[in-house]
This record gives sequence, C-alpha cells and structure tokens, in this order.
Amino acid sequence: QVQLVESGGGQVQPGMSLRLSCRASESLFTQSTIAWFRQSPGKARELLASITRNGDTSYAESLQGRATISRDNVKHTVDLQMNDLKPEDTALYSCNHPSGFWRWGQGTQVIVSS
Repeated sequence: QVQLVESGGGQVQPGMSLRLSCRASESLFTQSTIAWFRQSPGKARELLASITRNGDTSYAESLQGRATISRDNVKHTVDLQMNDLKPEDTALYSCNHPSGFWRWGQGTQVIVSS
C-alpha cells in the first residue's frame, strides 16, 4: 500500500504562490499516474492536475494556467506549483492516483486570505 504525505501548504495573501509536495513511500508510485486534488468544506473533492510516469500532464480548467505539476521518480515526489492564488483556492490539498485508489494522506491545508 502506497503511503502519501503532503506538505507545503499554508496561509498566504491573494496573488502569492505556494509549492505543494507529495511524497510516496513505495516505488509503485513511479509506475503510476499521480494526481493532485483539493476539497473545500461542503464541496466535492476536485481533481486539479495529473502527471503520468512519462511526464505528460493535464490540468483542470479551474486552475486557468496558474499551476504546474511535476514529478521526481527518484525522490518519489510530485509537486504542484500554484501561482496567483485566489481566496477560492482555499482548500485541503491531497495527492493520490487519479482513481483515488490509494489510502488518502492527511493532505496539506491552503488558506488564501487578505
């Protein structure tokens, strides 16, 4: 079972940037497509971006070009760089297989507020 640990969240002002990081415990991670999700209170979990083991990426329209996903298959990490953060980006951010198949980690909280 892959164990996931997210980090990099925090409280920032609108317009600022954050780099979120997802670290996995097993080499299975390197063979799989990895996705970042977010969930706000009262809302469904939203898939934001994904990256295949070969580095092909896809993004949700809601990010509007403000994010970049990348991976390091040696370190077993997938990062999500988010720029020009907006209050509506406030959420708990988590990573997983796009299907949500693995056990969810604790996530990392992002708060965007002036």
